[in-house]
Amino acid sequence: MKQYQTTLEFTTGAGRMLDITDQIRNWVGSKEISEGLLTLFISHTSASLTIQENADSDVQRDLEDALSRLAPAGRGLYRHSAEGEDDMPAHIKCALTNVSLSVPVGGGMPLLGTWQGIFLLEHRLRPHRRQILCHIIGE
Repeated sequence: MKQYQTTLEFTTGAGRMLDITDQIRNWVGSKEISEGLLTLFISHTSASLTIQENADSDVQRDLEDALSRLAPAGRGLYRHSAEGEDDMPAHIKCALTNVSLSVPVGGGMPLLGTWQGIFLLEHRLRPHRRQILCHIIGE
């Protein structure tokens, strides 16, 4: 059994989804594991991870819009506003999505469906540098 771990950094767009599938595939493909399990963990409370359709960018835009409707930014809507009016909505969106993902690995690659991609969701209204811990274990 082998295992590898690294931290990948990404610069996000304001309130946008970033497709990180290629970077994750490249990292997994560079390791000597043909079958195993990939775990991704984002160490932030205002950004998250998801697996979603990557064939039509309208899906990403619609998801961004839906999350914004579920947790809108605005003065006076929330008690917590220490880091700005987009901070609490970002925490809510993060709570509704994922901070970690588990993806099976086969043939040395993440076993995603035909139309699936791995996305980093930025919930703040300005770009950030985000870190994702990647861990793979297997043979």
